[in-house]
Amino acid sequence: MRDESKGKAPGRGRLTDKRILVVGGGQMDIGETDTPIGNGRAMCVLFAREGARVAVADRDPKAAEGTVALCDGRALAITADVTKEADVVRMVDEAADKLGGLDGLVLNVGIGAGGPWLEGTTRESWDKVLAINLTSHMLSVKAALPRLADGASIVFISSIAGLTAGSRLPAYDASKSALFGLARHVAFEGARRGIRANVVAPGLMDTSIGRLATRGRPNRAATSIPLGRQGTGWETAYAALFLICDESAYITAQTLAVDGGLSGL
Repeated sequence: MRDESKGKAPGRGRLTDKRILVVGGGQMDIGETDTPIGNGRAMCVLFAREGARVAVADRDPKAAEGTVALCDGRALAITADVTKEADVVRMVDEAADKLGGLDGLVLNVGIGAGGPWLEGTTRESWDKVLAINLTSHMLSVKAALPRLADGASIVFISSIAGLTAGSRLPAYDASKSALFGLARHVAFEGARRGIRANVVAPGLMDTSIGRLATRGRPNRAATSIPLGRQGTGWETAYAALFLICDESAYITAQTLAVDGGLSGL
């Protein structure tokens, strides 16, 4: 793998002086000592390395602080439960106030819940997944739009489960697909101020959440991927970096799959 894929490439100043809120910037502890970095933590660390100041929001304060410790003094932690609208509003206001404004927002919160197939899906598990994977994103963007600077960028982290069936979790697939529609609306609404909204759709990633998913569905690890391996959190982070920085200034309402060719080949 290249240095970027391993998180070893130096920063290039692509986000100098940008102020970015990453929702879901911590990392789940799954009881392993060698768990590779997750998407949220990798994005925060990479954005800081590229010159941004980062607000790391997470439900778990310990996870958020763990990410902040890796950001060389360029990050701050915010604890928030994004299923609670009051928490979302406070999170956005705290990030904007402490950073002196917002130039970017990344939405990286998501879960899978319930048993497999429709047979294993209860109303309760469906509502829980939609509340976290979709409604929280709507609430976050609603709160953030008035605080975002003109020309800001919003990145939704979805999944190739929104592009092609395969997770066996109907609520997860539906919620991840719905993010594409939400992102398009946000891009439409934000266009008058030059605010862009795009989606990154990771595939099978070797992260803490990825490994937890494999525990529940062991054949996930045997999936044939055209590029021959699962992805890394850093590879998701570099895709988000491109969409959050000014290099993608003329790109909005688009989806970028980061999946080693899995959804397209």
